[in-house]
Amino acid sequence: MDGQEKSIIANDTIAAVSSGTMAAAIAVIRVSGPRAGEAVRALAGRLPEPRRALLARLRHPLSGERLDEGLVLWFPGPASATGEDMAEFQVHGGRAVVAAVLDALFSVPGIVAAERGDFSRRAWLNGKMDLTEAEGLADLIAAETEGQRRQALAHAFGHLGRQVDIWRGRLIRAMALVEAGIDFSDEDDVPAEARALARPEVEMLLAELEAALADRRGAMVREGATIAIAGRPNAGKSSLMNALALREVAIVSDEPGTTRDVLEVALDLGGYKATLIDTAGLREAEGKVEAEGIRRAQRRIGEADLVLWVHDFSGPEAPEIAVDSDAEFWLLANKADLAAVPTAALPALGLPRASRHFLVSAANGAGLDELTAALEQFVAARARGGEHPALIRARQREAVALANGHLRAALAAWDEISEELLAEELRLAGRALSSIAGRIGVEDLLDVVFREFCIGK
Repeated sequence: MDGQEKSIIANDTIAAVSSGTMAAAIAVIRVSGPRAGEAVRALAGRLPEPRRALLARLRHPLSGERLDEGLVLWFPGPASATGEDMAEFQVHGGRAVVAAVLDALFSVPGIVAAERGDFSRRAWLNGKMDLTEAEGLADLIAAETEGQRRQALAHAFGHLGRQVDIWRGRLIRAMALVEAGIDFSDEDDVPAEARALARPEVEMLLAELEAALADRRGAMVREGATIAIAGRPNAGKSSLMNALALREVAIVSDEPGTTRDVLEVALDLGGYKATLIDTAGLREAEGKVEAEGIRRAQRRIGEADLVLWVHDFSGPEAPEIAVDSDAEFWLLANKADLAAVPTAALPALGLPRASRHFLVSAANGAGLDELTAALEQFVAARARGGEHPALIRARQREAVALANGHLRAALAAWDEISEELLAEELRLAGRALSSIAGRIGVEDLLDVVFREFCIGK
């Protein structure tokens, strides 16, 4: 932390609304910093006992006007969420009430409005949480599904931070052995023996880090699976999207080429997030706008985890997948309610790339329950287990990849380079791992991490 940031932490007291959108029954206003106690005395007349609620009439410090009656709580530092003196005002949640209480707080000298993430930033600076916990807290606030809630809760309470500490502990043991060769270089038997003992530790650590990088389940839980609806024009793709989303997301028309852009909607599939994408019908474009829509459709299909290829089962044409993608493909024979052929003909469609086949009708809902259940199983199979310590953010993955690079370099030259150079490679790997939890070398990342928070958190 630089001198300017230390000055802000030491001198400024911040205040902000920490509860949800107004108007509401109750609003919570938090104050943190050296003048938090002064703010409580100015509005409530006295300090409550620590961590015990006081029902108080709140008045404006300058005019003496009565503002509201609410609960006041006092948390003297360092035993508080931020590590500083903190106070909470629980007042009625009307906009005018909250505005009046905030105005009264800002009239107290030294109290300023909090910015995004200021409370959590101070908690990190005062050692109340590491960066992985702060990121988990941000994800907990933003969680939309049960899987995201479980994952964010694990990170917010330090699961990933503890795993990083285990990795760092193993690396520190290896570094100690290697540096024994430096410290005791005058003893003939120590360097070779110490270096030999350190190598298995480094090899084991590298294997664990590579396994963590290869495990994409955590990212699947946080970011969700991408499911693209694709097919020829007028196959019923937009109708299917509306049916799965349970609301009208896409415009439905008999006119070919209605969908010109990529439409997205978030779904909760069995407690896991998924993004459902409706794409333009794939055919020879009849104009520049449709051509751009098809280009975007092909790009998003190529990025998808699963492609639902929709085929008009009532028409005479045979289905054909006309797009390149490494994703899994399912064939959806749509408009089954209009089909003149028996449903037994479905397996005969025989698309080699389609791993599963479904007979559905977006119009009357036939087959959609079976399809939804299959989608839930698909997402769960790829995300289950990702709620526990996992590398879910690009920042975390980049740090582990950097550590891996130094460990691989050390192992590649293990028997050729000096103890000093070997120790330096291990030290750089340790520095990269330390940055995950924010213990070293993350100053330029702080704004990126904490700006994700809402005001008052």
